[in-house]
Formats: sequence, C-alpha cells, structure tokens
Amino acid sequence: MAEQATPLMQHATASWLVDNTALSFEQIAEFCGIHILEVNAMADDLASSKYTGRDPVQAHELTHAEIEKAEKDPNYRMVLQKGPDQVRRTKGPRYTPVSKRQDKPDGISWLLRNHPEISDAQVGKLIGTTRTTINAIREREHWNIANIAPKDPVTLGLCSQRELDAVVAKAAKKAGIEPEVADDTKLGGDKEALIAELHEERAQAARDAEAALSGETGEEDAAPVVHTAETLFKDS
Repeated sequence: MAEQATPLMQHATASWLVDNTALSFEQIAEFCGIHILEVNAMADDLASSKYTGRDPVQAHELTHAEIEKAEKDPNYRMVLQKGPDQVRRTKGPRYTPVSKRQDKPDGISWLLRNHPEISDAQVGKLIGTTRTTINAIREREHWNIANIAPKDPVTLGLCSQRELDAVVAKAAKKAGIEPEVADDTKLGGDKEALIAELHEERAQAARDAEAALSGETGEEDAAPVVHTAETLFKDS
C-alpha cells in the first residue's frame, strides 16, 4: 500500500489544526505524518520548538468540508487534496549544507591558486558562492584571510571530482590551454617497442630453458656403463 502524502509543512500544519479545529490528536497526527505525542505536546504548549501555524485550507491541501466531516466522525481519516508542489532549483548558486559553508573560502582559494583559468562565474556556480567573496579572497581582503588555507574542494565535499574536471576542461578549452598528455601517450612507439622487447626476452628465455632440459634428457638416455669385477681388475 502506498504511503499517504503529507502536507508540505507538517508541524506548522499540525499546529494550525490543533488551534483552529476540533479534530482528535490521532486524526491530526495521521494527516500530518507525525507522532501523536508531538501533537499532544503542541496542544499542551510543551513542544521544544514553537511553530507558526500554516492554514492547509489556504494552501489548498484541505477543504473546510473535509475538516467538518472529520470533526463529526473521529474514525474518519482526512485525505490530502493534492501533494505539495515540487520546487525545482534551476538558477542561482548551488546549495551547500551549513556544516560545510565554513570550508568554502578554503576551496575558493585552492581553485584560484591551481586553476586561474576558471572564471569567477564558474567558481561561484561550482562552490556556491558570490563574486564578491571570490574577489575578496583573490585580493586577500577577506575578513578571515589569515585562517584561509587552500584545500581541494572535492576533498572538502563542496563538489564532486566529475564536476571539477568538467569545469576545468571547459575553462581550459576556452583559454586555449592544451590538456596534459599522459605519460603513456608520450611514450608512443617507445612503449610498444619496449613491450615487444620484453616479449622477445621471455620467449628466448623459454627456448633456452627448453634446450637445457633437452640436453639433460639426452644425457640421461645414454646407456650407463656397467662395471664387473673382471673389468675393474683387468690388467691394463
């Protein structure tokens, strides 16, 4: 059975229903998708957090008729009129968790030092910061510049390696910078010649070992000399 949809702001909606309806705590808890003890705490004003009520009728998540029907029948379970609208973020800097925001200056400093070809707009989009902050760090005018240490933003968890590589490649292409050639590519024909030489050495070693083994086998196949008392003590 599919899980029932809940209001966008569960606790705020529950707080409004507690203050403005005669619904049972169980009905409110089930509709909002929270524990009945949380609803009880709101009613007794014992909740650790105070929530500003949110009207589900005005949000088009409930109707007055639905609420009245539930108030008349304690066993009735209200149904959400529509699911909360999904908010899609398409523009603006990326969201960074609060716990990692203090690492942003270190990541920006690392990018400015190691990839000066990346534009401020690209840095801002990658890290989720503003051009003002980027410029302040570049000009060493940031309020906390003494404590900023360049650190890889991937290691800090500010972006993924794939995202960083894509931005660096795009900036390098725009700036006309040739990408670094791997050592294997630089070797070219020399690498292939070396591999062929190693294969030949192994083959020669195998042939030498086979020849040595054949020689030992030939010696073993020769008829052994059998000595008797007569041959041993025969006068010369």
